[in-house]
Amino acid sequence: MVRHDPVHGSTPINPQALPTPVLRSIPRDQHTISRRDISPNALRVLYRLREAGFGAYLVGGAVRDLLLGMHPKDFDVATDATPEQVKQLFRNCRLIGRRFRLAHVVFGREIIEVATFRANIDDGSGDREMEDGRLVRDNVYGTIEDDAVRRDFTCNALYYAIEDFSVRDYTGGFEDVQARTMRLIGDPETRYREDPVRMLRAVRLAAKLGFSIEPATAEPIPRLAGLLGEAAPARLFEEMLKLFLSGHAVASFEGLERHGLLGALMPETAAALRSNRSGALRRMLVQGLGNTDARVAADEPVSPAFLFALLLWPAYCRALAGLQAQGMQPEEAQRRAADRVTLHQAQTIALPKRFSLPMQEIWLLQSRFSSRQRKRVFRLLAHPRFRAAFDFLVLRLAASDGHAADVEFWREAQASSGDELSASLEAAAAEGEADEPGAPRRRRRRRRRVATAGE
Repeated sequence: MVRHDPVHGSTPINPQALPTPVLRSIPRDQHTISRRDISPNALRVLYRLREAGFGAYLVGGAVRDLLLGMHPKDFDVATDATPEQVKQLFRNCRLIGRRFRLAHVVFGREIIEVATFRANIDDGSGDREMEDGRLVRDNVYGTIEDDAVRRDFTCNALYYAIEDFSVRDYTGGFEDVQARTMRLIGDPETRYREDPVRMLRAVRLAAKLGFSIEPATAEPIPRLAGLLGEAAPARLFEEMLKLFLSGHAVASFEGLERHGLLGALMPETAAALRSNRSGALRRMLVQGLGNTDARVAADEPVSPAFLFALLLWPAYCRALAGLQAQGMQPEEAQRRAADRVTLHQAQTIALPKRFSLPMQEIWLLQSRFSSRQRKRVFRLLAHPRFRAAFDFLVLRLAASDGHAADVEFWREAQASSGDELSASLEAAAAEGEADEPGAPRRRRRRRRRVATAGE
């Protein structure tokens, strides 16, 4: 499997599309980075490389986040030492990757990733190999200047030097961080064509950091959104998880909408939202993504199955309404709609069955919440997907308060003992079956409520 490096990319570099690096060194008294905020293990790696005579820098997102007063989760190091030389210095080091050789220095649960500066051109050594227009091997080493201009955004091309505590900037990233601006290094259209997933990365990082995407970097995105169809569906699935499960789901969704990327990723959801004039489906989606952000902030788990049930619900509702309009029976229409939406979405994003099947169950269980028949009530309560489906029902209140009675009933059902619930259901059935005192009882059929595209 080809390892993809999100910073340097996995596509050929066009040196003509890259700017000429110009070094600006920001001294310690002009920036806010302190060694106290850097992982002690990262400092160990930096100092040992320096003592061995190599250049070594903290690089990328960690430098950017420290400048912003944030607490990085990962600390990456860039050096002029080769991976093999790094391994000789650290007994706790392992080398990974074939295409993009990296050194991982392991300190218990923390891994400090050490990457060697990469060059922009092929030196003829055979360490750069192309296959179907993509780099399958890229181990031609270069200088820190080469490494800086190869990175994706200026805010990710900053280097913290341990020897004098300065920040080295070759692309204007320091000013962009201060201005909270996302700017691509080099010609934006060329860089997006090299790797279309960079468009998603721009939106995701802007959402995470609260940055704006500068006009020249943003302008090509709507025009080039269709290029995402060339990306591997499995890679787009991973990008979706990063977009929506990192605690900035609402801002990521709004960024996808604003820059014309939603239709490229989820075309049927985008179409359903456009056709839903009341805005009910979008309200529900944004509410659900807000709940997801709250769970991530509270360090609570979020299921990808529930996330995709939410993201594709507008598409499901639209497909269901279309099938019912053709006269298809409700239960058959629900199954067909679920299968159709899942199949169509898989052409763009590879949704594993371990997530797509529970997603469909969450949808199909929605119509069963209107039942008050004793056996059906207890069967639904015992269903392994009940809790997720009930949470989804609660979420649907953001689209329509027509579900309030069902939500109240099932809340009480979960809080009741089995005997209490049985007695309550039998009493309700008896009351519903008698038309008037003394009249013979007759069974009343309850119409099952089916979701419509406006909910």
